[in-house]
Amino acid sequence: MQAYYPEVVAPVRRVGSREFDFARHIVVMGIVNRTPNSGLDPNRSMEVREAVGRAEQALREGAEWIDVGGRAFRSDQPPLPAAEEIDRVVPVIRGIRELGSDAVISVDTHLPEVAEASYKAGADVINDTNGLRTPGMAGLIAEAGLSVVITHSLGGPGQKVERPTYGDVVSEVREFLRQRVDFALGSGIQPEKIFIDPGHDLNKNTDDSNVISRRLAEITDLGYPTLVACSNKHFIRESLGVGRDSEELRIGTIAANTLCVYQGARIVRVHDVGPNVAAMQAAESLLGLTER
Repeated sequence: MQAYYPEVVAPVRRVGSREFDFARHIVVMGIVNRTPNSGLDPNRSMEVREAVGRAEQALREGAEWIDVGGRAFRSDQPPLPAAEEIDRVVPVIRGIRELGSDAVISVDTHLPEVAEASYKAGADVINDTNGLRTPGMAGLIAEAGLSVVITHSLGGPGQKVERPTYGDVVSEVREFLRQRVDFALGSGIQPEKIFIDPGHDLNKNTDDSNVISRRLAEITDLGYPTLVACSNKHFIRESLGVGRDSEELRIGTIAANTLCVYQGARIVRVHDVGPNVAAMQAAESLLGLTER
């Protein structure tokens, strides 16, 4: 397997107040969840002060981007009104901005109401695990001039998908992302505002996620900076045969992220920031992206 260096659409781009060269740099995104039921996050809490504190720690450890979430993707949860999701994420976004950092802030949401409130509170990016399928979301992002992460999933957040199956998971994920990028462009979102995410484990089994990781170059070849969200996910746990809070899971996350950046990913979304920052700096040197 050879390293893949995708030709990136607008590789040097401004996201919020930061400028990145996605042809030469791997960005570490720190996860801050304010949810009571995330199965992936051992640090989850409903306390605003604690959530902002986790963001502050992530920034100290080298995160350049913070992703704030108020809703788990899982289907086995009661409905969450937009107003409640707003109450969860907006105080955290404001609190992070009050730290004085110029780090990028994204909000993990598929609802336009939450996206708009988050933007007004200081968010720069909408991380949409519904792939811009919610009516009004693409128009809001275009009008506000926000960046967007377009993520693949079959059902979207909170939707149960019984035994999801694919003919060729990589080809189907790639085609979905290509179509949703075309939809975004047709809705007025500028190409330099678009990121993509294949959605590891989102309506996918372990084999699906492993295949996506091995063949990620077929997705990064679309040309838009690719984010991978492998951190603590089931496909790593199952591959290793370990529990949620094990050290092996953290090591497995670094291994998965390293394989993905070898195949062209340029943003890694993680719970444990410090070790992944070190690993991605090493990966940049190993890949010849930067000189140390």
